[in-house]
Amino acid sequence: METAPKPGRDVPPKKDRLQTKKKKPRRYWEEETTLTAAGASPGPPGSKKRNRELRPERPKNANITKKSRISRKPHLPKKPRERRNLEPQRSVSGAQDPFPGPAPVPVEVARKFRRIDKSKKLPHSKSKTRSRLEVAEAEEEEISIKAARSELLLAEEPGFLHSEALLAVAQNRWLHIYDNQGIELHCIRRCDRVTRLEFLPFHFLLATASETGFLTYLDVSVGKIVAALNARAGRLDVMTKNPYNAVIHLGHSNGIVSLWSPAMKEPLAKILCHRGGVRAVAVDSTGTYMATSGLDHQLKIFDLRGTFQPLSARTLPQGAGHLAFSQRGLLAAGMGDVVNIWAGQGKASPPSLEQPYLTHRLSGHVHGLHFCPFEDVLGVGHNGGITSMLVPGAAEPNFDGLESNPYRSQKQRQEWEVKALLEKVPAELICLDPRALAEVDVISLEQEKKERIERLGYDPEAKAPFQPKPKQKGRSSTASLVKRKRKVMDEEHRDKVRQSLEQQPQKKEKAAKPLRARPSALDRFVR
Repeated sequence: METAPKPGRDVPPKKDRLQTKKKKPRRYWEEETTLTAAGASPGPPGSKKRNRELRPERPKNANITKKSRISRKPHLPKKPRERRNLEPQRSVSGAQDPFPGPAPVPVEVARKFRRIDKSKKLPHSKSKTRSRLEVAEAEEEEISIKAARSELLLAEEPGFLHSEALLAVAQNRWLHIYDNQGIELHCIRRCDRVTRLEFLPFHFLLATASETGFLTYLDVSVGKIVAALNARAGRLDVMTKNPYNAVIHLGHSNGIVSLWSPAMKEPLAKILCHRGGVRAVAVDSTGTYMATSGLDHQLKIFDLRGTFQPLSARTLPQGAGHLAFSQRGLLAAGMGDVVNIWAGQGKASPPSLEQPYLTHRLSGHVHGLHFCPFEDVLGVGHNGGITSMLVPGAAEPNFDGLESNPYRSQKQRQEWEVKALLEKVPAELICLDPRALAEVDVISLEQEKKERIERLGYDPEAKAPFQPKPKQKGRSSTASLVKRKRKVMDEEHRDKVRQSLEQQPQKKEKAAKPLRARPSALDRFVR
């Protein structure tokens, strides 16, 4: 019969149940002496369950007041965690907030940034009670005040330069240039109170229109102002560029659209477009057609190929405040909260204004629109934010990799910038017809020829008179020399008569054609 082993030899002595529950205090218990003195439990957070088991059980029927159940241990408030700001808060200009802490904001300034309808902000499932509307109104009021306080840091009229790393911003007073990290690089004080910006990529020129009526050209490659032209038409709020010849189009309050070049102090042309002020101007990518809208609720398309005559016109319910052409010739117009798009028969034909191609209604007033290059997308900015519209057939499907490659690498981008600087077109070459640069200047050539003849005393390019060579053995008599001269003169005369007879049928055909009241743009294809 087996006997149980004695407690002193092989098996350790059996401990009491309460003793097995106890554990030796850890090292960190000595560091928390202050907490234990105040009455806090010395053990770790995980030992709370074990301490409850060591307490004696309370009788079920004991009448214990609520006051006795409250712990007598003093409550130690938790220390808030310190947030480490490794980097100071940066704004758009790279500086700190100029208004730290609460600051009063004028009511008219805060009202400018209220763009959300409070009744539509709450979801439909929740009841729109008075308390919920007050909470939504307080949230929007706080957001509008924050936006109004940072009004000086917001971009009034932004625009990218030749590279994505440079951004030109026309703020309240001066023109600033930032990099892609929001750090201010330059502040151009000569361009003050700017309202519109346009960048000419092939000339590295930044054109600015100001409230004072000046059109300024800034060369961003050398940081020099090329020209400052006074339009003498008051405040300039409407401006666009012609991507074909880099001519700037300005819309004025008297209904005239003027065309400007930095090489001339006077406008290249003036077109009377509307009876009222001009609200928006847009030019297509080929430089052939120009669309304008005015306060007379008229939308017109003009031909820029020398005639400057309106091709089509349409009366709108309200004047279009924003116009934009796509790469394939589609025309988009923003009128209030409606965006209409018109399309033509092809890329070379103007858009037909009889019936819109697409119509879309937005939740707020339109503030701007632009077509994305190489994408069938129209970006529209309005009171409620930004909306992207899909417009089939708006973009050019095939792009020129040497001119603008959207998939270029960083090395290709750097090489492109160097090549573009080497191939920069001078500002003096901006004109209405860029093909005239490849033609011969006949007037200047004739003037140089006259000056050369006066300087030398004779015409070096004139044809020398025929001098017969004298013959030997007495055959070079005076009569034979005169006879040979007459023979050469008769041959030249016969050649002139033959050429005139060949040109007579062509002159008769031109005279037989009926004269048109107005020349057509397609006459150059008729032979």
